[in-house]
Amino acid sequence: MSIFSKIISGAIPSYKIAENETFFAFLDVFPLRHGHVLVVPKAEVDKLFDLPESTLSQMLVFAQPIAKAIEKVFPCNRVGITVIGLEVPHAHLHLIPINSSNDLNFTQPKLKVTEEELKAAQERILNALK
Repeated sequence: MSIFSKIISGAIPSYKIAENETFFAFLDVFPLRHGHVLVVPKAEVDKLFDLPESTLSQMLVFAQPIAKAIEKVFPCNRVGITVIGLEVPHAHLHLIPINSSNDLNFTQPKLKVTEEELKAAQERILNALK
């Protein structure tokens, strides 16, 4: 069972942003930028392009309002989307507020964020989703 499956099941706590019967979105606790959200299918599939076509296309539709909410509440030029998939064997998208392409550089150090900062980011995004 992947760490993401444990988060989805509630065995590991998370800062949930959105959920439906197919997907789960939550804050990355090791973000590149404040407001970095992970979008994960509930079905544990290792590689993004191994997902069924319908799930793959629905994933972007599920992510769209989340990306728009992030863009509203975090200063950025846009919300970047990336798929790395090397750190957790469970398909996922990264939604990251960016001002330059370097903001999506996963070789740079991650932010050190507090629980209070994560709760505040979660609240800001949730309020923007309303």
